[in-house]
Order: sequence, then structure tokens, then C-alpha cells
Amino acid sequence: MDHTLALPLLIGLVGLALAFDFLNGLHDAANAIATVVATRLLSPVVAVLFAASGNFIAYWFVGLHVAETVGKGIVDADAITPAVVFGALVGAMFWNVVTWLKGIPSSSSHALIGGLLGAGMMHGGFGVVESSGTTKTVVAIFLSPMIGFGIAMLLMLLTSWLFKGTSPRGSTTVFKALHLFSSAAYSISHGGNDAQKTMGIIAVLLYSTGHLEGGFHVPEWVVLSCYTAIALGTLSGGWKIIKTMGSKLTKLNHHSGFCASTAGSIVVFGASAMGIPVSTTHAITGSVVGTGAARRASAVRWSVASRVIVAWFITIPASAIVGAIFYLITRAF
Repeated sequence: MDHTLALPLLIGLVGLALAFDFLNGLHDAANAIATVVATRLLSPVVAVLFAASGNFIAYWFVGLHVAETVGKGIVDADAITPAVVFGALVGAMFWNVVTWLKGIPSSSSHALIGGLLGAGMMHGGFGVVESSGTTKTVVAIFLSPMIGFGIAMLLMLLTSWLFKGTSPRGSTTVFKALHLFSSAAYSISHGGNDAQKTMGIIAVLLYSTGHLEGGFHVPEWVVLSCYTAIALGTLSGGWKIIKTMGSKLTKLNHHSGFCASTAGSIVVFGASAMGIPVSTTHAITGSVVGTGAARRASAVRWSVASRVIVAWFITIPASAIVGAIFYLITRAF
């Protein structure tokens, strides 16, 4: 269904979507660089440049399965209007700003999904929800940190056994190099999954207003714009969340940093291949906690971890409520 929209308003909504993508990069910068900053492998400035480059390079490594899920697999594409898109974006951005100011590593991905569900259901009722895409996204909320936790713990135990005869100096040198490589991989996986959520939103906006020919797809200019926006957001950093991720959950070194980044990369790359808009925040947080638990349970600051988990559970409902409210505001005009 075509929903006519004046060109300046369409441009404004696309700009708002790119602003969300920028905020996503800023909010989630900690995901990719917290371990290398906490272990002093890279300075904060070099680390954000490193992560931003990885976010943009994802353009050449990752397909568009996640963008397609967000664009037409959460809410029926034919039921999405410009007002729904506006409500979804504002709901997500509101929650991102709140958690960013509090230094809580919540999920930008699920904030966007929540905003889209809230605004979409307020527009067309429960019938517009696409159960397949929504179900696998919600399931990933629980599975991604658990899988990251398990892989990170396994990597810690395996690498500890493999390097048990190596001198501390020798193993540190090896893990420094591996840590840098794994952090680059996580930056690419982060950009590849997170930027695509905004691509899906812009694509479905263009589709609903009749600006896409040949059915739903993601135009090349949308892909490049979103990767650029998330990379610029990452360059702006997210220092409060970096502190939480890098030092408050557990103490990290090059060994545990490598295991956490590798585990997170495996989870996010796997989710992207399956078209699941997984939370990169959940994946890396579960992985960081897994490295601490592999040493001993007391190595994890469970009080901080529990605060993060609470934020995970309320992200979708909170952003859905805000998304619904802003959708209703647009209807008043």
C-alpha cells in the first residue's frame, strides 16, 4: 500500500533513521572496543578508529539477511506507514539515550524492534506482527548471551590448556595479536548486524511510500549510508558504557579479551547469516561474563551483571510503549 508523503518529510524521516544509526554506533561502541581499551592494548582514540573502520568494512563481508528481517519480518511491510516508522525510531532513540546516560549496555537492536512493534500494533493491531521474525528475535534475547557465555568459557579452558607450558611473556605476546584480530572480527560483525536494522527501516519506509520499484529490497545507497552513519557514531565513542563493559563486569586481560571477542564474533556472525537481528550487546556481555566465570564465580561482579540483565528484559516493552505514544502523537496531526 502506498502512503503518500511530502518529499521534505520523507527526507526528514530518512535523516532520523540515519541519526538512530549514528546513535547506535555511539551507544554500542563499547561492544567492539571495551576489551582492547580495558587491557590497554589500544588507546581509546585508536580503538574507536579501529572499531569504526571495522563497522564500515562489514559492507564487503556481510549480506543483507538482517535488513530483510527487520524490513518485512517483524511487522507486515504493507502495514507500515511513515507514522509507524517515526514512532519506532523515536521509541528506540529515547531508550538508547536513557541507557547511554546511565551507562547501561542495553540493546539498540531490541530498542528498535520494540519501537517498531509498539508503533505497528498501535496502527494495525496484533494482526500486523510477523510471528516468524519476531519469535526468532525474542528467542535470541535469551540464547545469544548464553551461547556467548558458553563459547567464551570453553575458549578460556581450551586455550589455558594449550598454552599451559608456555612462558607468561610468550603467551602474552601471542594473545595480544589474537586479541587484536578478534576485536577486528567483532567490529565487523557488529557493523554487519546492527547497521542492517536501520537499512531495513529505511527500505520499508521507501517501500510503503511507493519509492521502491520491483518489490521490497534494500537500495545500494541505503546500505552505504547506514554503514557510514554507524561508523561515524562509533567514532564518537560511548565512554560510560565502555567503562561498564571493560572493567565493571569482570577483570580482563589479553587472554580473556581474545576469548570474549571471539565468542561474541561467532554469535553475531552466525545470527547475521540466519537473518536474526541479534543484540551485539547481549552477545559480548555474555561472553565477557563467561571469561570471568571460567576463572571462578567470584571473578564476576554479579550485581552489575544483574542490572544489565534487567535492562535487557525491559528494553522491548519500554521502547514499544514510547513508540506507540509517538505514533499516536503523529495521528493527532
